[in-house]
Amino acid sequence: MKETKQRVLLGMSGGVDSSVAGYLLREQGYEVVGVTMKVWPQDCISRAEDKCCGPQAVADARGVAHALGIPHYVVDEADQFERVVIDYFASEYQAGRTPNPCVMCNEKLKFGNLWKKARALGCDYIATGHYAIVEHVVAAGADRGRVDSGHAVETAGVNAPGYSYAVLRKGIDQRKDQSYFLFSLRQAQLRRALTPLGTMTKPQIREIAHLLGLKVADKIDSQEICFVPGNDYKAFLRSHLGDDEFHRGDIYDVEGNLVGEHNGIELFTIGQRKGLPGGSPRPRYVVDLDPATNRVIVGDAGDLICEQFEIDRVNWHPAAEGSDPGYSAVAAGADRGSFEAVVKIRYNHAGTLATVTPLGNDRAHVRLHNPQRAVTPGQAAVIYDGDIVLGGGWICRARHPERSEADSKEPAMVR
Repeated sequence: MKETKQRVLLGMSGGVDSSVAGYLLREQGYEVVGVTMKVWPQDCISRAEDKCCGPQAVADARGVAHALGIPHYVVDEADQFERVVIDYFASEYQAGRTPNPCVMCNEKLKFGNLWKKARALGCDYIATGHYAIVEHVVAAGADRGRVDSGHAVETAGVNAPGYSYAVLRKGIDQRKDQSYFLFSLRQAQLRRALTPLGTMTKPQIREIAHLLGLKVADKIDSQEICFVPGNDYKAFLRSHLGDDEFHRGDIYDVEGNLVGEHNGIELFTIGQRKGLPGGSPRPRYVVDLDPATNRVIVGDAGDLICEQFEIDRVNWHPAAEGSDPGYSAVAAGADRGSFEAVVKIRYNHAGTLATVTPLGNDRAHVRLHNPQRAVTPGQAAVIYDGDIVLGGGWICRARHPERSEADSKEPAMVR
């Protein structure tokens, strides 16, 4: 039990993970305040009962909070969610990219706007039920600083007096690890973040929920984007944008031959096979999208293979405890020109060894040691050293497959 209790704002989705997180934090001596974000407008079509942003989720979270003896609040973030997450989701598809709304929601809302609510309630930390480890490290020879101190700002250097920094690690449950979704959190956000489930497995969480008699102990995990009913993103885009906002155009193969027309590049993603014209002796896949001309480029499975790409808006993290607190992956890259790491090109990707070269201007070049299939613009590429998140960024579009190497300085798809 801590001598002086620190207050934690816990994001409660109504699921078993955040519910047990509340119990664990309470047992660790924190004063826990539960909050559920209301992110749906009253007429939203996605207010399904099983959504983490739906009304049933609020009722479940409130019930768990009552059982745990902690206060619970509902925060209306519908306007911000519409602007920061849903509009981003739609605009990325319009730009021929495949978005990752969960990363954006974590950065901008759960660990972003919600901090204002946390401060108003006198909270020191924000906690969630993510399966990831946030390790709070104290700089050598310094006293641990509270997150509300003058050093809890993004511009504070890791060698500042009294500075404590945070290292993001994978959760120990490899099947549930969610560190990928937290890569874009800045130090100011990570330093005030608590993730009590990172050192536990899903079966352990359900067992605790059963022992506590929580009604959500067997609640099924959501496998969908919370605001997209039935995981049908195309239907959602039609509802959100309207058919008139779709960018119609032509379908070409990688040799430049016209093979058909399409009703909008928003309806396609890299690697997609369904919905393409027939007439080819081999299966066709979407290998590129060109928003400048509204072209969909199709090719064989081999045309999906990529060995190098660039990422932008890169967010680098400090190294792990035991290293020089001033060290970061970007600094190491600048000194050596490049470094080796494991890169995940999508959430359910196992990761592959790569050489990463920081380029400046928050960009980096990634050369995969083993070429990968369907590297997709708009998705996050997250960089790991073992279980430590070194950083990550957003995959940029490669040049069109039919262009020659001399026509573009950007990385080419391997064919």
